[in-house]
Amino acid sequence: MVTARHGHRLDLVVVDVSGKGEGAGTRALLLSGALGGLLGAMAPEDFPESANDFLMRQDWEEGFASAVHLSLDLSSGQFEIRSAGHPPAALRTAGTGRWSTLEAEGPVPGLIDMATYEPVVGTMRRGDALLLYTDGMVETPHRDIMLGVDKMLGQAEQLLRGEFDGGAKRIIESIGSRNDDRALLLVHRR
Repeated sequence: MVTARHGHRLDLVVVDVSGKGEGAGTRALLLSGALGGLLGAMAPEDFPESANDFLMRQDWEEGFASAVHLSLDLSSGQFEIRSAGHPPAALRTAGTGRWSTLEAEGPVPGLIDMATYEPVVGTMRRGDALLLYTDGMVETPHRDIMLGVDKMLGQAEQLLRGEFDGGAKRIIESIGSRNDDRALLLVHRR
């Protein structure tokens, strides 16, 4: 995860590097530093394209990375989510207690030159929550990824009733592939 704060705006990026072992670890470390620098220097709408340009220049022979970027105005709750080949973010609306997926779509960074990333926009109200996560939370070799998303959101509905502190850890421990990396970011507006 990479973060940057600009006044009342908080930017968060969850990245998932493909592969295993030392090669994946090296790519993850390189990417974390580069994305942190870009996130701190760019306007939110320019970040995904800049990250894609960076990865295009890397010309990795093996591996790729997916990412989801949240830009949140901490005062108003307005947000933009951009996805680069990543599973959809999820929003819990406090008024209904229901989770819904936010289908921001964009290509995996580093594969298509001049790619564009359209945002999903919305507003987090008091009590609302957002989930950003890696595919290891929802994907298994024998299950469609969207069925995994449904399972994760069902678990989130049960595990987070009125108590968000430590919620990411509870969800991670309850589901996900034990053979893949699992990361989940839970953002709750009080």
